[in-house]
Amino acid sequence: MKKRSTLLATMLVSIMLVVSACGSNGNAETNKNTGTNNSTNTPAEATEPPAEAKDVTLSLRHTQIKETSKTRLKILEDVVAKTQEENKGLTFKLEGIDEIVNRDQKLKAEMAAGNPPDIFEVFGGADLKLYVKANRMLDLTPIIDELGLKDKFASLDEFTIDGKVYGLPFGGYSEAIFYNKKIFSELGLEIPTTWAQLLDVSEKIKAAGYTPFGLAAKDGWVNGMLWNTVMERNVGIDAFSKVVSGEAKWTDENFVKGFASYAELVNKDYFTKGALGLAYADQGAQLLSGKAAMVFTGTWDANRFSGDEAGDLKGQIGYFAFPSIDGGAGDQTSINASYSNGFGFSANLNEDQVAAAKKFIANFFTEEVQKRTLVEDKLLPSMKLSDLSGVDPLTTEILTVMANASSSWKAYDAIVQPAVGADVNVGIQELIGKVTTPEKVAEKIQASQDKANAAK
Repeated sequence: MKKRSTLLATMLVSIMLVVSACGSNGNAETNKNTGTNNSTNTPAEATEPPAEAKDVTLSLRHTQIKETSKTRLKILEDVVAKTQEENKGLTFKLEGIDEIVNRDQKLKAEMAAGNPPDIFEVFGGADLKLYVKANRMLDLTPIIDELGLKDKFASLDEFTIDGKVYGLPFGGYSEAIFYNKKIFSELGLEIPTTWAQLLDVSEKIKAAGYTPFGLAAKDGWVNGMLWNTVMERNVGIDAFSKVVSGEAKWTDENFVKGFASYAELVNKDYFTKGALGLAYADQGAQLLSGKAAMVFTGTWDANRFSGDEAGDLKGQIGYFAFPSIDGGAGDQTSINASYSNGFGFSANLNEDQVAAAKKFIANFFTEEVQKRTLVEDKLLPSMKLSDLSGVDPLTTEILTVMANASSSWKAYDAIVQPAVGADVNVGIQELIGKVTTPEKVAEKIQASQDKANAAK
């Protein structure tokens, strides 16, 4: 796991780059003597006519189709327009698609068939490993070297496989608790720093008629966020890699404790009633409507929580790290924070398309664009920034929480095999529905893990 010094560097609080542009007047002196000398019969050098622009088309799939993603889409569209304007003959064909459909269905089918889009959003980690293994991903290592981008990113870990880079993250995230400051003030509550305090705070919130944790559990990955941190507190992040290697099992004592801790929140009715029938968008709405006091989610929702949709709660939504769990084997002041969402490029690109893709990369992955994502979209940039001015108060809270974390780690579904991650999500939903026990969930997931490990 990354230590605090690394976290500070990668999480934007102490990132300062000094970029100096060195001009030269050397060419001016040379150019003074480049004209035709009338005192000699030496002909002027022939100049080659400019090369005709080649017609090149690149398909580009994104997932910025929601109302809350308009700003991020506008930034992408601006980069595409700039790249097309600078490169006559180049055309991008944008396709917007639901993120879950893209990740779990369409992109997987396309990868199996060998016909993915030219440029597409992709998750790093376990998803990417499968696509690299199938030889579907363009190796970007020489491209980022050529463009001088190799050391500009906060972290390329999730997109690096066997020393080669196969994708570029366009933003970072952390996951913790967004909370309604008005409710906390009304009830005289302090931010909890231990599991016991969290349970006490949740009980008081429930008694006051509010929902302690807003939850929309219809999509399995949503539930996995809070569960992931609860489990890390109990087992430590290395344990997730150990179940993949076979050194540990989901049925081990600490894993069962992790499922039991999550089930305790369920059984005390600290989540939204009927959560299994609610889509993800409703989760944030519960916080912004004042019905829920807390929501555990990613910082990609910060734009929503600090924008016009927040209404009277604008400026009244805060962010704090998940509490420690006494006796847990994990890093009790760590945070789930990484750079998992990025752009991948098809290995099917021809020479002209690769050249065009370089133009897109050069225009998209700049400090100017990354600063826009931070200020306008509240998306934590994946590149190191020298200027953090203009950051709003909620983003400042987020950066402070991240800076104070002792370490950071990537999500479980970037570590375990996709099939196992899917079964984890089902198991959590069964706990939320109160139709099973922590022990039985652990047994089912271990069976899935055994099968996935045998297929490696």
